[in-house]
Amino acid sequence: MAMIEEMERSGNWLFRWRSFLPLVLYVLAVIVMVGGWDRQLDHRDLTWIVICLVVSFFGLLIRALTIGFTPAGTSGRNTKEGQVAEVLNTKGIYSVVRHPLYFGNYFMWLGIIMYVGSWWFTIVCSLLFWVYYERIMFAEEAFLRKKFGGSYLKWSETAPPFFPRWTNFKPSGVPFSFKNVLKREYNGFFATFISFGMIDVVKNYMDYRVFELDFLVSPFWLYAIPAAFVVFIVLRTLKKKTTVLNVKGREFNA
Repeated sequence: MAMIEEMERSGNWLFRWRSFLPLVLYVLAVIVMVGGWDRQLDHRDLTWIVICLVVSFFGLLIRALTIGFTPAGTSGRNTKEGQVAEVLNTKGIYSVVRHPLYFGNYFMWLGIIMYVGSWWFTIVCSLLFWVYYERIMFAEEAFLRKKFGGSYLKWSETAPPFFPRWTNFKPSGVPFSFKNVLKREYNGFFATFISFGMIDVVKNYMDYRVFELDFLVSPFWLYAIPAAFVVFIVLRTLKKKTTVLNVKGREFNA
């Protein structure tokens, strides 16, 4: 099989199972913490907690801006049918970067990885992230090129694949939908807090042999995680049991 077909095939396979990437990162993070290779930064320092959260929330913000301004039918959330797109979105954040959701994903996970406390682990995970998502992006763009031809090629000449070129920004032409963001991103919001909490618990066990959050320090996570859980339950209930978060014509499938 030629390399181009192999890249596309493996990219489609990784796209299908991309939701399981965090499980690999969790396992690697636990190995680093159990092995004692996480002593470069103190997870109990409230300043460091805030820095890591800001990095992760920057990623969530990028995702929110992408979802809030994106019309329906531009890409596929599905994991079995493969790539799906009815129209090529080249405006809004897509005018400055071709894969804004993956750009957001990187920063969302970067903050969590930083909280582990090892700079070399952060670098290794960043490289793994790039290798993993490079193939997914390759497969997505192969699909878009086949479907949209010259329109895709013209767009690719001005919008970089991953690192934004902000000077190319063009308004999306649709209003921002906060409801759409709440409907689609509550899982990622809650998963971020749970991930930080998991790291904190493992670190406290390794240091003090107790399964607790914020042992002997500011009870930041003791308040933050329950609050995030309440937000998660409320938004999930609104999504599953009501139509409050529905936005006509803005169903987003990415």
